[in-house]
Amino acid sequence: MFDAITKIDFQILDFIQAHFRCGFFDRVLPVFTMLGDPLMFVFYCVILLVIKKTRKDGIVVTSAVLSGALICNVFLKLLVRRDRPCWIRPDFPLLIKNPSDYSFPSGHTMAMTAFSTVLIYRHPKLAWGLVPATLLLMFSRMYLYVHFPSDVLFSFVVGILVGLITCRFEDKIPFNRSHTPSGE
Repeated sequence: MFDAITKIDFQILDFIQAHFRCGFFDRVLPVFTMLGDPLMFVFYCVILLVIKKTRKDGIVVTSAVLSGALICNVFLKLLVRRDRPCWIRPDFPLLIKNPSDYSFPSGHTMAMTAFSTVLIYRHPKLAWGLVPATLLLMFSRMYLYVHFPSDVLFSFVVGILVGLITCRFEDKIPFNRSHTPSGE
């Protein structure tokens, strides 16, 4: 089954390279994909946590991103161990450093999707910026030849689910109390 999926994945990647490859994307997408690096999400979460007005958002976003990272980067990557497209086709000229971890699922996509889902759920007006940013990050991972479309699609779905589940149970997240316990 993975062979059939990989064949379709490469057809999509080849289509992207044939129809979208250009100097503009070659310069912009490596920078844009860096904005989805794990350390960048630590930075985003810390900013939300430090600012009093966004602290509750920061707690929920951090919970979602960490939960998704455990599911995708710690558990599924090591369970599935799928080679990246750039490993299978090593002659493809990469525009970013060759990643050292497995391809499935896409941690960048999951983190950005969970982050965006939580913030859009809590602040729907943010969708105008976060939806295009999420889609562009997903596209960048395929354009840069470091993820298969199925990696990105699966991670997008997981990110939405993790984000929505986290929002649904946000009142159960430790330290997320808007009141003090009685007797204090």
